Amino acid sequence: MIKSRKLSASLEDYLEAIFNLAEKRGIARSRDIADMLCVSRASVTGALHTLTKKGLVHYAPYDFVTLTKSGQAAAAEVARRHEILKSFFANILGVKTDIAHKAACKAEHLLGPEVISRLMCFSEFVTRRGKGGRDMVNGFEQFYKSREIKV
Repeated sequence: MIKSRKLSASLEDYLEAIFNLAEKRGIARSRDIADMLCVSRASVTGALHTLTKKGLVHYAPYDFVTLTKSGQAAAAEVARRHEILKSFFANILGVKTDIAHKAACKAEHLLGPEVISRLMCFSEFVTRRGKGGRDMVNGFEQFYKSREIKV
């Protein structure tokens, strides 16, 4: 979470969408943001006005949306948390990528920096070979399958 400006999960989603669109396409437009987040254009406009007031985006009607320097930093942090969680869910726990993505979207707003940092460190730890050449990720996968846990 951004320390100087607390943002709602919804506003963080808007920042992340702008960040991802700009990375992928070079630009972000309000209609693309609406499509990405499955919300109305009116909702996007309201969020962009709020983010502009907070100094996180540059927005004018019918123009591209860009992140300010602080908006870029905030959006990059949200995207980083999302990627760490998605990677943990998919690569460590073996969850399907689409499910991992959805779970990361929900969890990224709830987990604080300490939990995210520990997850990142834990992911790095278990993806390396342990003592005696044991692969902990594959070991967990075999353990999980042997338990026959049904969801």
